[in-house]
Amino acid sequence: SPAPKLVFNRVNGKRPPLLLQQISAPEECYTLAHEENVRFVYEAWQQVEQQLDGSRSGDSACGPVQYVEKTPNPGLKNFVPIDLEEWWAQQFLAKIENCS
Repeated sequence: SPAPKLVFNRVNGKRPPLLLQQISAPEECYTLAHEENVRFVYEAWQQVEQQLDGSRSGDSACGPVQYVEKTPNPGLKNFVPIDLEEWWAQQFLAKIENCS
């Protein structure tokens, strides 16, 4: 069966307002929609990892299949994935600092 497709609907069919960054401010601004998207992807990935762990231990015959390249791309040799838990902690602390 085909995998379910993700559908992102716009509120009232309108594009969300863009946040204008000040040229003098080097910090990034994130909208509530951006944070919701990051949370959604993070939670969905946690589910995939749990299913992968379950299929490795023999709990489930079906589930996600992990792709592993036969010949890794040398350009990605030093690639380091983002640590979302650390990112959320930094965002949380930045909000606290900005409010005080």
